[in-house]
Amino acid sequence: MPEIENVTVENALFGKYELGKLLGCGAFAKVYHARNLRTGQSVAVKVINKKKISSTSLMSNIKREISIMSRLHNPHIVKLYEVLATKTKIYFVMEFIRGGELFAKIAKGRFSEDLARKYFQQLISAVGYCHSRGVFHRDLKPENLLLDENGNLKVSDFGLSAVTNQVRADGLLHTLCGTPAYVAPEILTKRGYDGAKVDVWSCGVILFVLTAGYLPFNDPNLMAMYKKIYKGDFRCPKWMSLDLKRLVSRLLDTNPDTRITIDEILKDPWFKKGGYKQIKFYDEETGVNKEEDNKKDYVNNLNAFDIISFSPGLDLSGLFDDSYNSNDDGERFVSGESPERIVERVDEFAKTEKLRVKNKKECGVELEGWNGNLIIVIEVYRLTEEMFVVEARRGGGDAECYKEMWKNKLRPVLMNQQGASVSGN
Repeated sequence: MPEIENVTVENALFGKYELGKLLGCGAFAKVYHARNLRTGQSVAVKVINKKKISSTSLMSNIKREISIMSRLHNPHIVKLYEVLATKTKIYFVMEFIRGGELFAKIAKGRFSEDLARKYFQQLISAVGYCHSRGVFHRDLKPENLLLDENGNLKVSDFGLSAVTNQVRADGLLHTLCGTPAYVAPEILTKRGYDGAKVDVWSCGVILFVLTAGYLPFNDPNLMAMYKKIYKGDFRCPKWMSLDLKRLVSRLLDTNPDTRITIDEILKDPWFKKGGYKQIKFYDEETGVNKEEDNKKDYVNNLNAFDIISFSPGLDLSGLFDDSYNSNDDGERFVSGESPERIVERVDEFAKTEKLRVKNKKECGVELEGWNGNLIIVIEVYRLTEEMFVVEARRGGGDAECYKEMWKNKLRPVLMNQQGASVSGN
């Protein structure tokens, strides 16, 4: 495949995307406009050069960003369609937002309170949704808020995001991150912070910028600016309404324990003015309510790194998942059957072959036989709402016994049920 910088309309990325003009670039990535050759849909392709992210921490950030974006489906969050990769580059294929950054619009002058309220409501909808899924953005600012062709806001750039499993034993996050002018005071103390509360602070800075036209905390000297943030040293301009001033002061409360919460923001008089319909947290693509979706949490959810490693003829397991080796002792394939039905088929097979079901759960089963010389582990992961990945591996015992039972007997039974091999043999 040619280097992406030299791509012309005659060349297509992975035979699927026709790449166009460069939209922007950073230290580790470039973003291009592209067109899906099959559907004609415009997309944005973020290209990350693997050579520039050799450090473990940067790779971890990319892993986390993909994993987070793949689980977020909200009308005010940029969609991640798929992830592609080669040995040297990683490609995020995302929703193309035509209106550009909110930052470019606010640079032309402050907004009316009504317009600012519209954007702020959409921002809080997105942030509240993220928090409900255990995701904290940690770098909210106008540059990371995009506008679509209808003037609706979309949150982007989850590269610095955190998830609940990063919280330490003290219940707090400790990584220092964010953009100086938007960073919460508790991050500066280096004693740990609540991810949801620092996002609320950043939302407060954004609301101030939208309605004032300038930053609440600003100084050419970085340490002087940090002192202002730590002390909460700001003043609302005289043209702000009293209700807005009250809300801003609660958002920019330097004490995270008394700072306004998302639930309280939704009840605020200024926020609700003119009517506000709260968006139910559901998956747009599947139509599944969050409450209903929670009932399905027993099925393992694949993140995008797992999906990347499934690409036919492109073994990237070493890049994204050191724990999985694509060898004779393991195989993965896609199935349209539900996890329950797959486990049921394995159970039926075990009875026929007189194997003992050593362990069984909703998303997997472990078989043992031949006096302990054979152990087969089958696990099922969700790929989409209708597609699942079945992973089979040797859990112990003799390798030859495993190959004989898996390849010649169990594999044909499962593969004949609409399966397509994607990894392994």
